[in-house]
Amino acid sequence: MSLPQVSDRRLAARLTKDALRQVRGGHPWVFDGAIKSISDGGSPGDLAVIFDDNRRFVAIGLFDPTSPIRLRVLHQGKPVQIDAAFFAGRISAAVAARNQLVTDPGTTAYRLVNGENDGLGGLIIDRYESAAVVKLYSAAWFPHLQGVIDGVEALDGIESVVIRLSREVSAGQTFGLSDGDSLAGPEVPEIVEFLEHGLTFGADVRIGHKTGHFLDQRDNRQRVRQLSAGKNVLDVFCCTGGFSVYAAAGGAKAVTSIDVSEPAMEFATQNMIRNAEVTSATRHLTIVDDAYRALARLAESGQTFDLVVVDPPSFAHSNDQVRRAQKAYRRLAEAASKVVSSGGELFHASCSNRIDENMFYELVADGVRDAGRKATQLGRYGHALDHPVTFPQGNYLKAVHHQLAP
Repeated sequence: MSLPQVSDRRLAARLTKDALRQVRGGHPWVFDGAIKSISDGGSPGDLAVIFDDNRRFVAIGLFDPTSPIRLRVLHQGKPVQIDAAFFAGRISAAVAARNQLVTDPGTTAYRLVNGENDGLGGLIIDRYESAAVVKLYSAAWFPHLQGVIDGVEALDGIESVVIRLSREVSAGQTFGLSDGDSLAGPEVPEIVEFLEHGLTFGADVRIGHKTGHFLDQRDNRQRVRQLSAGKNVLDVFCCTGGFSVYAAAGGAKAVTSIDVSEPAMEFATQNMIRNAEVTSATRHLTIVDDAYRALARLAESGQTFDLVVVDPPSFAHSNDQVRRAQKAYRRLAEAASKVVSSGGELFHASCSNRIDENMFYELVADGVRDAGRKATQLGRYGHALDHPVTFPQGNYLKAVHHQLAP
């Protein structure tokens, strides 16, 4: 690893009136088209000071010429020193805000830093037992990475630090780092085991999807656990089996898991085995297939379930995919509703931030009606404690719980 040095240079940036208003209001992003002028020759990770038209300090952020998000605001208001101590302070403040999780012996994996929502745009830090996973979504973090590592190593109980690089960051210069490399401490095992609400899961933090586990759905999984006693449960897009394990632990008589990925299904099976003490009484069936095709086949065969959980991947990674995503959510809710038993329940989630809450709730309701079913909404759910939301685009996770009439 040969990281670039932190530059002493400060770029001067001036923004459009609308962008300036948004930054003063706390928005953490400045897109390239919102910059009226900026100093020439900046490199990823340079600090850029945003001034107003009267040359007054407004904010300071990380410059990234490789990203449409040209500036990621770190601080706005009065000038402050941005250095390793600043980053360590932000990390410590984020950890303190999660004290309820940090001190819970039954949960040993959670998000320590949620990017922009914790004042560190483009940086994610997840904890799995004694391993911390640092994920970069911007090349601007490379010059400051050592300061981040130092801040993470100072946390109680952290022994190892692993780096994960987003697809965009991996495509550029990475200064000798590869996705999954160890940055500090002993190398982590191939599978890191951790607790979540007292249940045991495994995560491949080096090459697994995201950072190895979908930590953001922990509270919703617990809700499903509380709904599952004595029920026949279907888990669609099960991935590594989070909802399936919780349903079994909640006393489901049977759980059917669907996912198109055979390796993911094997992982789900292993997670079920890890919790055999509380899952062995549940019959576990697996279907490796496309979710839509699998749901259609179940409906054609007349199979129904008391509780259907649908947790698909994001259908809208860009604005031009929104219309297609809307159709996908509606179609999926329709397909899932057709296999919900009379009086059964549908628990449907979304992780697409370009599909807002109200739009998502309407799409699911439309899909239920398309299936010829009537539904009573029982609950709506959002982000967990370790995934705080401080700006509109940070609000991506939502779930809705319905009970379906005949």
